[in-house]
Amino acid sequence: MAEQNYANHTRIVPAFHMVLFGLIVLTLIGSCVNLYQSMGDHQRLYSASLIVVLTIAAVMLFFFSRIFALKAQDRAIKAEENLRHFVATGKLLDSRLTVRQIIGLRFASDEEFVALAKRAADENLTEDAIKRAVRNWRADTYRV
Repeated sequence: MAEQNYANHTRIVPAFHMVLFGLIVLTLIGSCVNLYQSMGDHQRLYSASLIVVLTIAAVMLFFFSRIFALKAQDRAIKAEENLRHFVATGKLLDSRLTVRQIIGLRFASDEEFVALAKRAADENLTEDAIKRAVRNWRADTYRV
């Protein structure tokens, strides 16, 4: 893997983000067309309706599986960065920092982490601004 930096730190899994999502969208479209064509045919209406409901459930599952994994990861990052700050300073992170800001701080090297955390709290920097302020990028290859 190439060295991680701001430009390439996002993670896209083609089979999940493109192929699976595309298949689910196509299935939803096809099931809606099938339901529309089944109107008036009571023998097909039940199964067509069931297919639409199951496809909507698949769409929800697709999004919730991603959201739940990211929430769990965010909790772990918050705990890790709090510990990292405590080891460096003897104090927990500033309570003004949001989870999104802490997530941005995870990419800062140990040398710039404490100063950037203070600056982020004082200036209320966004997650993106924090990531852009990182000079010596600390890769995170275990992210979801």
